[in-house]
Amino acid sequence: MAHYAEIGLNNVVQRVIVVADSDEPTEAAGQEFCRNLLGGTWLKTSYNTRGGVHYGADGQPDGGVAWRKNYAGIGYVYDNTRDAFLAPQPYPSWILDEASCLWNPPVAYPTDGQRYAWDEASTSWQLVAE
Repeated sequence: MAHYAEIGLNNVVQRVIVVADSDEPTEAAGQEFCRNLLGGTWLKTSYNTRGGVHYGADGQPDGGVAWRKNYAGIGYVYDNTRDAFLAPQPYPSWILDEASCLWNPPVAYPTDGQRYAWDEASTSWQLVAE
């Protein structure tokens, strides 16, 4: 099965659909199938792609095609220059990693095994009370 994202105004993803392999022998054929059936602009995306890496069923990188850096979600933006789907920026201080097209906090998540939540006002991780 292949997944396609409909791109609307300002390149925002409107919806994502699944296309049968028989209707998608090539990416171009899949895009044409979606356009003919539903209208609009469609781009292939991969459910198994995150950060520019394709993952197998076991959750490990498998060398598959990492379509457009990240799986498209509703509200994501398609960036023509990077040929990537970008999630909405979670906080104003977070920085886009150009290689993975993922948003990263300006301070690394603590590695002490406790739970933290991002606090934008202090731009730091705050311990979550259990």
